Amino acid sequence: MLFETHENGRVMYILGISAYYHDSAAAIIKDDKILSAAQEERFTRKKHDPSFPSNAVRFCLSNEGIAVDELDAVVFYDKPLLKFERLLETYYAFAPKGFNSFSSAIPVWIKEKLMLKKLILDELSSIGSFDKNKVKLLFPEHHLSHAGSAFFPSPFYESAILTIDGVGEWATASICHGEGNKIKIIKELEFPHSVGLLYTAFTYYLGFKVNSGEYKLMGLAPYGDPQSDRVEKYIDTIKKELVDISDDGSIWLNQDYFDYATGLRMVNENKWRDLFGFPVRKPEGELLAEHCDLALAIQKVTEETVLKMAAEAKRLTGSRNICLAGGVALNCVANGKLLREGIFNDMWIQPAAGDAGGALGAAYCAYHIYFDKPRTADNKTDKMRGSYLGPQFSDLDIQLTEKRYKGVSTYFENTEDLCRTVAGLLDEGKVVGWFQGRMEWGPRALGNRSIISDARKPDIQKKLNLKIKFREGFRPFAPSVLIDDVGVYFDFEKSSPYMLLIADVKPERRKPLPEGYHALPWRDKLYYLRSDLPAITHIDYSARLQTVHRDTNPLYWQLINTFKERTGYGVIVNTSFNVRGEPIVCNPDDAYRCFMRTEMDYLVMGRFVFDKEKQPEWPEKVDEKDLHGID
Repeated sequence: MLFETHENGRVMYILGISAYYHDSAAAIIKDDKILSAAQEERFTRKKHDPSFPSNAVRFCLSNEGIAVDELDAVVFYDKPLLKFERLLETYYAFAPKGFNSFSSAIPVWIKEKLMLKKLILDELSSIGSFDKNKVKLLFPEHHLSHAGSAFFPSPFYESAILTIDGVGEWATASICHGEGNKIKIIKELEFPHSVGLLYTAFTYYLGFKVNSGEYKLMGLAPYGDPQSDRVEKYIDTIKKELVDISDDGSIWLNQDYFDYATGLRMVNENKWRDLFGFPVRKPEGELLAEHCDLALAIQKVTEETVLKMAAEAKRLTGSRNICLAGGVALNCVANGKLLREGIFNDMWIQPAAGDAGGALGAAYCAYHIYFDKPRTADNKTDKMRGSYLGPQFSDLDIQLTEKRYKGVSTYFENTEDLCRTVAGLLDEGKVVGWFQGRMEWGPRALGNRSIISDARKPDIQKKLNLKIKFREGFRPFAPSVLIDDVGVYFDFEKSSPYMLLIADVKPERRKPLPEGYHALPWRDKLYYLRSDLPAITHIDYSARLQTVHRDTNPLYWQLINTFKERTGYGVIVNTSFNVRGEPIVCNPDDAYRCFMRTEMDYLVMGRFVFDKEKQPEWPEKVDEKDLHGID
């Protein structure tokens, strides 16, 4: 079916923008088709950059040859006036508590965020000329943007939609129903009661960075002892003192224990210390058994809440399908449990589920809801196209980088020889930076900006964590597995192209655990051989899956298939091409610098292969571990 045309006979171009909180991004659609999308952090090299996404906007427009004045609408992902209303009402409700926070926040709002329309127009003017009086500037609600990002690109013509995050304007979670080109908001949970903020509070208390370290908390949870009385005691304490969970998944948070509503901290530290028996863990402080057990406890509470919300979405919509978005939709453990529960027949998760994805959702909401344009959906086609929506670079770009740094490479004339060579390097236990095609959109590297290695090698997890990523040793790595082989290695029968689902390694591939294993200190558990794929098997036999599909990423599929022909294994390790605290690499310069500053063995950009031993000595003596802030 041809794309619907605008009234004047041409297609519609709509630019979506998210900005000013964290993970700023831009996305552009042409009618119902996603053209380009990118996060600002990839260009500025500032992780979670909240600034106006000027670079991302420039990329989206230039990549498609579109000028600002050709846009039919520019859409911002939330309503700033409603958010300001929530801020004022919250401070009023809690007064005089929070005066210091109020006095620091209000001037910023008055100066910048209340003048957002002018600010956006001024920023766009610096990118290209246009008539400010003619541009259509739209502001959908935050959770509608999330819902739009989940439903409109999904394969489903009709679906329940569940969005869960920290907070938008007032809503912290929403149950919606999508059908055709419409989304109906059915039920919402409102601030200050929030699943996302509850999880973030524990992120803070356990010593990780707010709005960044939540995935660390998720990765730490399996190190808790599921058989211990302490985990059950923590769960009981959380549910009695901190959060009341209703049967429909709605929650009530006891604000006596939290400071996020009006304060400058997530929690009342003294009250939490009295509650759990230990003080807030300092960033980079020692990880103790009680930290691991508390991480497991809040993960279980979160899973229970998500499952109840999903069941309520099923009851209210009667749908066989569910779409997920919002920051909590990045909790792949909860996602995996939801899939296994079988509440819905099928599930689709927006790969840029956090605030970045709001840019795409905003654009889609404008096209389908505001302009009332039709939507095509065949219950099979995923419009995200593997999430490969960012910049790509030519052989000339790679050669210019090589020349700039006096690098040395070997060029392969065809992909067959390239894949055969790289498969051999992986088989030898080498760590390879893999830089190909269009950059991924969202927080996961999916085979175009990836660091890859052999999942069979027992020492790979330690090497990747400590010598290449420079990050905490407990953090797991994900497998990239051929879609046709996923059932060979994992108890899993569906696809997981965006690395947003957890599955267990098949029992026959597991190694037996010693008696008393769960009670061991976490460091003693860390490098125990748990399966024949030790580099991707987490402490609880789980793995965060990426299924690789020939139609969305033919070269990455070819590489893994070639590795399978050589070794018998259609699975490799995949982690994002960056170091701790750094955004994923964007361009060849970023990739070469990261390669040279770490102990990666090889870098593959396009069909150019760089051997570390053949490169000139790197002139910078800076320690990569100190180059970026704590993530």
